[in-house]
Amino acid sequence: MSGASTGPETALIEDSVRNANARIRFFRIAFGAAQPGQFLSRRDVLSVIDDISKGARVTFDWTVEGDVPRCEARLAFLIMQCFETVMPFGGTVRIINHPGGWSVIGASDRFREEPHLWALAEHKSEDLSDLKAADLHFALAPLVAQELERRLEVTRKPDEISVRF
Repeated sequence: MSGASTGPETALIEDSVRNANARIRFFRIAFGAAQPGQFLSRRDVLSVIDDISKGARVTFDWTVEGDVPRCEARLAFLIMQCFETVMPFGGTVRIINHPGGWSVIGASDRFREEPHLWALAEHKSEDLSDLKAADLHFALAPLVAQELERRLEVTRKPDEISVRF
C-alpha cells in the first residue's frame, strides 16, 4: 500500500465500506422488526438497492412507486435474498407491486438448482434438517408471508423464476 490518502487502495477501501454499509441496511430491512403502520420511503429502498447493486452480479429493479408498508418490503427483501442465493452467475431481479399483491421475478441464463429451498419458501416442506444458516431466508420468508396473511407462489422456468405474494 502506498500510504497516500488517495489512490486505488483508498478507492477500493471506500467501495468495500460502502458495500458493507449497504448490506447492513439491506439486512435491517429483511431481518428487522416491522410493525404494522410503518412505511419505507421509495427513496430509502432505492438507496439500499442501488448501493448493493454496484459491482454485483445480481442487479435489482424496484418498480414499486411510492412508500410501501415495511412488512411488505421486508418480505420482498427476503425474497430478493433468495434470488441472490440461486443466481451465483448473475441476473436481474424485478420487484413489482400490483393490485393483487407483489411479484419478484428473477431472470438469468443459469440458476443454481435448489428445489428443496423453494419448497421451504412455499411452505410445501418443513424439513429443516439440511438447512444451512446461509439459506435461512428461504425458511423465514413463508413465516413473514403468513404474518401478512399471504402465501408465496413460486413458478420456475429455465431462464426465469417468479415469486408472487
